[in-house]
Amino acid sequence: KTEQRNCIALLKCFLMCVSAQVHGQHCIWYGECGNSPKVPEKKLNCNYTGPPIPLPDQEGQDLLQVREHAPLQPLVCCSRRFIVCKLLLFLCVRCPACFFNFMTLFCELTCSPRQSDFLNSTQFSAFNKSKTNVDEVTYYISQTFANAMYNACSDVQAPSTNVKALSLLCGRDASQCTPKNWITYMFDINNGQVPFAIDPIFSDVPTAGMTPMSNVTFNCTQSLDDGSGPCSCQDCSEACGPTPVAPSVLPPWTILGLDAMTVIMWCSYIAFLLIFFGVVLGAWCYRKRMVTSEYGPILDSNQPHSINSGDATCCETLGERFENCLRVLFSSWGSLCVRHPLTVILTSVVLVSICSAGLTYMRITTNPVELWSSPSSRARQEKDYFDQHFGPFFRTEQLIITTPVNASFVFSPTSGPDIHFSSILNITLLHQVLDLQTAITNLTAEYKGETVTLKDICLSPLAPYNDNCTILSVLNYYQNSHEVLNHEIADEFYVYFDYHTHFLYCASSPTALDDTSPLHDACMGTFGGPVFPWLALGGYEGTAYNNATALVITFPVNNYLNDTDKIGKALAWEKVFIDFVKNYDNPNLTISFSTERSIEDEINRESNSDVTTIVISYVIMFVYISLALGHINSFWTVLVDSKISLGIAGILIVLSSVACSLGIFSYIGIPLTLIVIEVIPFLVLAVGVDNIFIIVQTYQRDERMPEEELHQQIGRILGEVAPSMFLSSFSETVAFFLGALSSMPAVRTFSLFAGLAVFIDFLLQISCFVSLLGLDIKRQEANRPDILCCVKLSEGQQGKSEGCLFHFFKKLYAPFILKDWVRPLVVAVFVGMLSFSIAVVNKVEIGLDQRLSMPDDSYVLDYFGNLSEYLHTGAPVYFVVEDGHDYKTSEGQNAVCGGVGCNNNSLVQQIYTASLLNNFTKINNVPSSWLDDYFDWVKPQSSCCRYYNTTGAFCNASVVDKTCVHCRPMTTSGKQRPNGTEFMRFLPMFLSDNPNIKCGKGGHAAYSTAVDLIENNTDVGATYFMSYHSILKTSSDFIDALKMARELTDNITQAIGPQDKTYSVFPYSVFYVFYEQYLTIIYDTAFNLGMSLAAIFVVSTVLLGFELWSAVLVSFTIAMILVNMFGVMWLWNISLNAVSLVNLVMCCGISVEFCSHIVRAFSVSTRSSRVDRAEEALAHMGSSVFSGITLTKFGGILILALSKSQIFQIFYFRMYLSIVLLGAAHGLIFLPVLLSYAGPSVNKAKIMAARNRFVGTEREQLIY
Repeated sequence: KTEQRNCIALLKCFLMCVSAQVHGQHCIWYGECGNSPKVPEKKLNCNYTGPPIPLPDQEGQDLLQVREHAPLQPLVCCSRRFIVCKLLLFLCVRCPACFFNFMTLFCELTCSPRQSDFLNSTQFSAFNKSKTNVDEVTYYISQTFANAMYNACSDVQAPSTNVKALSLLCGRDASQCTPKNWITYMFDINNGQVPFAIDPIFSDVPTAGMTPMSNVTFNCTQSLDDGSGPCSCQDCSEACGPTPVAPSVLPPWTILGLDAMTVIMWCSYIAFLLIFFGVVLGAWCYRKRMVTSEYGPILDSNQPHSINSGDATCCETLGERFENCLRVLFSSWGSLCVRHPLTVILTSVVLVSICSAGLTYMRITTNPVELWSSPSSRARQEKDYFDQHFGPFFRTEQLIITTPVNASFVFSPTSGPDIHFSSILNITLLHQVLDLQTAITNLTAEYKGETVTLKDICLSPLAPYNDNCTILSVLNYYQNSHEVLNHEIADEFYVYFDYHTHFLYCASSPTALDDTSPLHDACMGTFGGPVFPWLALGGYEGTAYNNATALVITFPVNNYLNDTDKIGKALAWEKVFIDFVKNYDNPNLTISFSTERSIEDEINRESNSDVTTIVISYVIMFVYISLALGHINSFWTVLVDSKISLGIAGILIVLSSVACSLGIFSYIGIPLTLIVIEVIPFLVLAVGVDNIFIIVQTYQRDERMPEEELHQQIGRILGEVAPSMFLSSFSETVAFFLGALSSMPAVRTFSLFAGLAVFIDFLLQISCFVSLLGLDIKRQEANRPDILCCVKLSEGQQGKSEGCLFHFFKKLYAPFILKDWVRPLVVAVFVGMLSFSIAVVNKVEIGLDQRLSMPDDSYVLDYFGNLSEYLHTGAPVYFVVEDGHDYKTSEGQNAVCGGVGCNNNSLVQQIYTASLLNNFTKINNVPSSWLDDYFDWVKPQSSCCRYYNTTGAFCNASVVDKTCVHCRPMTTSGKQRPNGTEFMRFLPMFLSDNPNIKCGKGGHAAYSTAVDLIENNTDVGATYFMSYHSILKTSSDFIDALKMARELTDNITQAIGPQDKTYSVFPYSVFYVFYEQYLTIIYDTAFNLGMSLAAIFVVSTVLLGFELWSAVLVSFTIAMILVNMFGVMWLWNISLNAVSLVNLVMCCGISVEFCSHIVRAFSVSTRSSRVDRAEEALAHMGSSVFSGITLTKFGGILILALSKSQIFQIFYFRMYLSIVLLGAAHGLIFLPVLLSYAGPSVNKAKIMAARNRFVGTEREQLIY
């Protein structure tokens, strides 16, 4: 009480009292008498109707001398020890005009020498024989004064709370506050602050013989006479100029009211059809008239080639020689592998074993940060900077509680209208929720033999002085106590104070240490910090917290950078928490919840649950390969013709190549990801099986030439098909390795592993598999059954016949597709598909809905749904000022702070302005500014900053000790902000000060981690200013929030950063590292796919014998497949993200398999016309491609549709199915038609070489 009476705020009262005009010199009270019956700890004033009295003590007179022209012996109606109110005056200190007007109201009431002009005592009670208590007064106040005071204070922000000061001073939300109900509430004897009744009467004219108090007021845009400047924009909207307006959203690009891209592509498609069909019809009429080749003047002649060696160009000759070198090389190698099969197989096994041994060093990355965010990315570097300077963002355990019970009710306060309360705020349910909350806080877990409790891991901002855990719950308004929840003051007529009134007060004043009721219950949580209603309540509109339909309970848990034991304890407790809540049963409560480990746990559970689905998928593909590889000539030779063992060997080779790739990179230390494990086997199986089918089926259709041995025949076959296999495999390898240039870790890792696996698979196929094929053929020729090769069957008739699929392609499918009337229709359909895909490519959604990463039956899905439905505030966002800013100078302070004298474009001011446009900027709140709160805390008018004058140590405001003195004198210089060494002298005190009833602005709880003190507390390093994002529901919301926060900090950096400094301001929120990829996902997609296409083009050009046009057609067809994939993604609601980008890169590789074999077969064909060459290529290679990739994958992919994982259903089943179907359609339908129209001319040098190679054989006729 002594400290309250000695409050420096009295100085202002004195200064304003002596400045007032003294008319009647008539008091209505003086001194203190009895205790207040309503507020026993406060005194009533003594009735006194005499003249004003000089201030009795020298201390008060000395204080008055601060003011220039102050009289030496002022006449007042109060003593030095006389203070009537104990209001939170510090709430108004931010705005000098508001503080001046506010203090005028009370100082005129308490000390004015002309009290009798506007104060009238109406009730009295006896104190003793000589003195009488004043029990009630009427205070006549000018309406103009009340309006002016309200206008000056209406925008003032309460320190550290992100709410307006009027919300804490008016007894209701600031939006409902008016001049009259504000002053009436402050003077209401029932608010627990005023010791006697004060009845305010508002009038601008004399009333009942009284002259209303109408002292001079200051507008918030005015400077005060003592030199204090205008209020800041943050505390005075009039000082801000025009209200900022968000830039208008660009309207969608339309033509005639329709989507512009759709209109353009439709017009382009129709124009193409007119031109194309016109040319085709014209060519057909010309052919009919001229009776020439079906291709007329625009296509090759059907006449047999009549050329000689001199007709070939230099480029054709070079291409043929390169082709011949490859043929000879692979022929010799194939022959060698067949002649020495055991040596080749054993060598392959040894090398595979050595490479696969690296799997013992395998490390799988499950950390989402490492998976999706590059260590060199901006978000990752900013996260590391934040973690190093302020500690990692805390772990979050959160409950969202609703009720199916209809228990809403209406509360009738003693004054004002009735107030509706929702069911979840029924006291019975609140007690049940408190029981749940208490049970959670009492949970224990075991970790390495130790017992772990919540207190061992929780966030305790005031530790060690207060070790209570931070629990952001509305029940912390009641100190987490059933007893406090049941507090009530009532009689037989009214309920004056109970949990309703306490809730309403705390929802508007969450930082209050006293709810101003006779119960004096605190609103601040037991952990020493506020619980803001927008964090603890959900499902309400505006600020109608009483209508909340959900309670949100959050348990922040400490996080650690490199302390595995402490993280292990947190994980252990979270596991117990999950099990407890899952098994908790209360029919009155519906609970959704999540913990820090929940998402990773559910992803791991999802992966484990999908193992069965994946295994079944691969088993189906393995069984098909084993059965389809054999070519059964007759029923009697089924056991001999079967190639199950060879198929299994081929599958093992594919898996070995995957194991080698994983092992080699594990040796190097590159960690694996789940994407690598799940996707690469699918990719390599597609590539490897296709090559296996090509080799085997080419042999099955080949006839051994006279006097040709087996090793020579297989060598010759390998010489024919291996260049095509080398073309596709090497193209994919180079494309994947170039994809490793991506900055996205998931894409980079996949590309590295995939590129190496594909190339190793090719090497094993042309070596180990060829040797195994030779052994299998010898087994077949020896008439030994498959698998049981030790058994020799009786000699039977052996012969070869065309397979059904090859026969179908050769006799039916290829001729049909290449008919004159079918080909234009094929072009029209595929160009239509391309046009559609181009029209919608910019409409594909970007991002990944976090709900898709969860299993269908995950408890986290309910939490995600309620998160979007009920929560009103998004994730915290920290605006970090890097080390280097000078806070000790006025210039440096003005560039950052948001109070009086600060720059209009300061950091705090720019964030505040952004919060006014929260729908656009996604910044929801005014930032908590440690700098502004420090300035308020250190002011001499405040009772917060004190130290022991004997030791210089900090003295908390709650300490009663005469040796404690104020940090700064009540002088003109003392009122200014501290600079230099003085700034640093008191800052550590502020950061260690715990809030208390006498000083609620201590910075320990709010800012102890926000300021990095360096150089032995002599300077300020990195700091942060915290705000909140608005509620973010979709991926686009998260992306926009990151983008706008970065734009804001770029502007702040430009405004505050001197040219010769290198520090900057950046935003940090926990989700930034996951969503940063989407800021550049379009560029990354274009880069990765562009590099892959470029690699395919270059490799195809070289390996197709420098046939540039063939490489163009391959690249163009693959590009069409990729564009069509975007069309499918739009149709099937598949968003663009890292997972789908990996699949698109894989699509690029698989598309090579569908296209390159067909194009190469076309380029080496010696048929006379493009149509014939296309037909031959489709017949010979199409069946192998169809059986090797399409049919193999189709069965396995269909099984993925049964997965419980949404991400598997969407990003694997849907995309894989689309990749296979689009690849097969373009490779086996569109590409042969395209080649028949625009394929490269026949290479004359290759024709001459073929003649020379097959002269004198039965194949000589095939070149004509």
